[in-house]
Amino acid sequence: MFDIGFMEMALIGVVALVVIGPERLPGVARTVGQWIGSARRFVSSIQADINLEVNKADELKRLLEEQTRIQSLHEILEQTPTEPDDRKPVPRAVPSRQQPTASKPQETLSAQKPETPMKAASGDTPTANDDNTAAADRSPNNKHV
Repeated sequence: MFDIGFMEMALIGVVALVVIGPERLPGVARTVGQWIGSARRFVSSIQADINLEVNKADELKRLLEEQTRIQSLHEILEQTPTEPDDRKPVPRAVPSRQQPTASKPQETLSAQKPETPMKAASGDTPTANDDNTAAADRSPNNKHV
C-alpha cells in the first residue's frame, strides 16, 4: 500500500515517543492499529466488490457474444428456404455396380429347429412321448409297415 521502510517507521516511532510521551504511547498505538485494521478491511471489501462487478461484466460480455452468435444463426435460418421446390438439389454418390463378394449363407429359423407334428384329433398338447414317436416315424430305419 504505502512504501514505508524500516527507517521511516523507526523515525515515526521516535517522534511519537517524544511528542506523545511514554505513558500514553501504548494507547495511541492501539488506537492507530485499530484504525489501520478497519481501513484495510474497508479497502479489502471495496476490492472484493470491484472484483465481483468485473466478473459480472465478463459474464455479461460472454453472454452478449453468445447472443450475437445465436442471432447470426437465426439470420442464416431465416434465409434458408422452407419450401421443397426452393431448395437446391444435393449431389449424392452413385453406388458402383460391383457384384457382392461371397458372403455367409443365412440360416433360417426353420432349419434350426424342426417342426413337431401335433395330434389334431385328440386336441391334446404334444408331450415328450409324442415327439419321440414322431421322430421314430420319420427315421429311415423304421420297419413299420
